[in-house]
Amino acid sequence: MKIPGAAAAFGVRTRLVLAFLLVAAVSAVTTAALTYREARSAVLERAQDTAVASFREEVERFVPGLPLDLESVRWELYDIAARAKPHPWIVFAEYGSVRVSSGDRPVSGVLTGELRRAARTSPHGSFQRVVKDGNAYLTIGMPVMTRVVAGGGAVPSGLVLFAVMPMANEETDIDALVTAARDGALPGLVVALVPALFAARSVLRPVRELRRAADSMGGGRLDARITVRGRDEMADLARTFNSSAARLEHSVQELRDAGARARRFASDVSHELRTPLAGMLAVTDVLDEEAGTLDPDTARAVRLISAETGKLAVLVEDLMEMSRFDARAAGLTTDEVDAAEAVRRTLSGRQWQDRVRAELPEGVRIRLDPRRFDVIVANLVGNALHHGSEPVTVRLSARADALITEVRDSGPGIAPEALPNIFDRFYKADAARSRSSGSGLGLAITQENVRLHGGTIRAENTPGGGALFTVELPFDGPAAWDHGAPGGQESADGKVPGTGPDNSTEAHA
Repeated sequence: MKIPGAAAAFGVRTRLVLAFLLVAAVSAVTTAALTYREARSAVLERAQDTAVASFREEVERFVPGLPLDLESVRWELYDIAARAKPHPWIVFAEYGSVRVSSGDRPVSGVLTGELRRAARTSPHGSFQRVVKDGNAYLTIGMPVMTRVVAGGGAVPSGLVLFAVMPMANEETDIDALVTAARDGALPGLVVALVPALFAARSVLRPVRELRRAADSMGGGRLDARITVRGRDEMADLARTFNSSAARLEHSVQELRDAGARARRFASDVSHELRTPLAGMLAVTDVLDEEAGTLDPDTARAVRLISAETGKLAVLVEDLMEMSRFDARAAGLTTDEVDAAEAVRRTLSGRQWQDRVRAELPEGVRIRLDPRRFDVIVANLVGNALHHGSEPVTVRLSARADALITEVRDSGPGIAPEALPNIFDRFYKADAARSRSSGSGLGLAITQENVRLHGGTIRAENTPGGGALFTVELPFDGPAAWDHGAPGGQESADGKVPGTGPDNSTEAHA
């Protein structure tokens, strides 16, 4: 079973050190195994060769008389055993069914049938290493040759001598080799840890620099670069990163310049339009008052001009407000207010008391910008009245950390495909109403005002029908804003941007 996050339990540095130590351990074990094998072979072969050569020499000197005198053979065996090399032997003699030895027992349990057959059939004899009861022995079998024949040859006499030599000393030496290899492995790994740490540090230095540079770029410092060292793969990575960062910085700067020019253009156009619009609004107000005295066609044209001029004025104010958001010049002028009273002022100021059902608990106080909170509530309620169906409900509630404002209508709701884009600028869910009274900026302005307060806003459809907009504003508020921050004032003519029934975004299908 795979444990999520288990792969991330060890960092790259730890994995590099562990890999280095693993290589060192494998190398040490392999070297120790090869050394042990060669040393063991050398120790055993040296003792074996010495013993075989010495025993062969002794056997060649031994010429027994026939018929055999067992007592004479026993003394000869004592004499051979006394000259044993490199360790004491126990010598056994076998002749047919006769068994004699230089030890306490005439027969050895270490001698194998295979060695006996080889000793009887080969004139040069044979040897074998045997382990019995945990002890190692070297066993040697040599036939005794006698009766020189024509041509200088010899034939086996039928007497076979065997030497049994314990190899306890060689086993002790081999055990000492194993102990030395084992005891030297741990210090070797400790010593290998130092170069492993240095190697990991040298490998990870450019990686850490890359991470710091990436963090700096993520924080907006697009001029972050990495120092290129050497000509290896990490240096190639650093050069590639620096090249990519330079291109990204250039592209982002171009986008920023283009965005700044676009915002400046929208702001300049809006400022330039305000003065002539003020004059046009004054003229249309006079024409509206005189419309009743005009003929029907002229009166209809006058009212149409007046309505379109009002829409244009609202659009210009909304564009100026958005330009302040884009330029990050919008700020908060906060005050501690009664939330229920603030909502009631918004509804009464627009004469919506009879059209909106309000569920406003008393005693909920919060620090916020009253003007921008008025914009939030007015835009959401106006949107519900224009594009939903009555009754419209405004409901306040409080959690431990936030004030929750809900605006619900009884209309058909928002089309599912429109929900992801409902707060986009100039977005209208129904293309057939592209000439409706809204500017298409009301919900975008609402969202920006909520963000200024450090809150969140979301839109959804209720199971019983209708759209529901939920705003959550934290009680502590955004700590970064001070009283009287730039952009927190009303427009020069005293008009509050984004307010009024004409300032709601076309949101519903």
